[in-house]
Amino acid sequence: MAGYVALLRDPRVAAPFSASVVARVPIATIPLGLVLLVRDLRDAWDLAGLVTGVFAVGLAVGTPFWGRGLDRHGQPRVLLPTAFSCAALLLVLTAAIAAPAVPTPVLLVLALGAGLTFPPLSPAMRTTWRVVVTDERLRRRGYALDAVAVETLFVAGPLLLTLLLAVGPAVVPLVATAVMLAGGTLAYCRCEGPRRRPAPAARAETAVGAGAGLGVLRAVGIPAVLTVMAAMSIGFGLLDVSMAGMAEQRFGSADDLGVLFAAIASGSAVGGLLYGSRSWSSADRLRLVVTLAGFGGLLVLLSASAGSGVPLPLLLGALFVTGLFISPNLIAAQHLVDDLVPAHRMGEAQAWLTTAITAGAAIGNAVAGAVLEHRTAQLSLATAAGAVLAAAAVALLSQRRWRGVVAVPA
Repeated sequence: MAGYVALLRDPRVAAPFSASVVARVPIATIPLGLVLLVRDLRDAWDLAGLVTGVFAVGLAVGTPFWGRGLDRHGQPRVLLPTAFSCAALLLVLTAAIAAPAVPTPVLLVLALGAGLTFPPLSPAMRTTWRVVVTDERLRRRGYALDAVAVETLFVAGPLLLTLLLAVGPAVVPLVATAVMLAGGTLAYCRCEGPRRRPAPAARAETAVGAGAGLGVLRAVGIPAVLTVMAAMSIGFGLLDVSMAGMAEQRFGSADDLGVLFAAIASGSAVGGLLYGSRSWSSADRLRLVVTLAGFGGLLVLLSASAGSGVPLPLLLGALFVTGLFISPNLIAAQHLVDDLVPAHRMGEAQAWLTTAITAGAAIGNAVAGAVLEHRTAQLSLATAAGAVLAAAAVALLSQRRWRGVVAVPA
């Protein structure tokens, strides 16, 4: 941990990182906050799912566009307008949900607008790491720390919503979310790192064209990375909902889902910190195959034991070990994207990676819901394992393509 502590002692790192964490809390709180608000005020689970799904669609569509804007116009010119627009639309959407006379199409338009204007904070912070940390080893630790922070948000976010609901009405979580989004982004953009831009790399060194259109999707190896991470995220989305099914089988309801989710999330945090603290002699493309295969194999074991009489401590231990392989997948994929595109296209490239992960997780959530409606958590977990192992297979088959454009780290 000494390396991470030393990294955060640098104010050029600590200030933008802490502000970005606050600004990214809404990534975890907006979807669940919308579900809870619509359920409480409109008493309609189907409408809650529809509003949240439309927001996710807007997020997936808007992120690559804003990511390209980061590269062309710099971070503050993109982040500040999008953050304040998204926060305003969230407040309007909250008020509209609370007003029974507002029809469903208006709610969907507002949710879509909030998703489309959500700022590309993770791609932005990824670029800032490259600007403020020049040492490659320290930068990789920063990437690991960032990935672990995002992973932790998905545990802390629901807990924060629970606390806010305990002290106020159902509208409080989304109002607080809008404030954190706008305030955190403003604090982030006031830091030195986000206001600096990486120097352009020689375009002859990359397959990325200078024009518009597909942009970084034309880079050699990028479509394969996005395919791999989308498939992995489908498995992760399946896993999330499958654990709700496991909680119902174990505890009689999904109310104690936090016990299971805390085990796998803490494993992911530990795995990410350990992965980022090491100096690896092998290439990220090779390690990605190993971590995906490990994740998929452990999901197979979870599927086999989910419905049996395995003691709860052993199940929690198995979830923790499975979690060890989650964050390293994200870290390795981010490094791989870094190697495949030049620094001046990093915002767009990381935005596409975010889109692949977001869309894959959404698909996994939907598939798991359908499976659990008619089948069992074991089948849902088996499907998750199949998706992750398919991602590992694609990564293995992509080695030759990636090898030609990726330099093995020292």
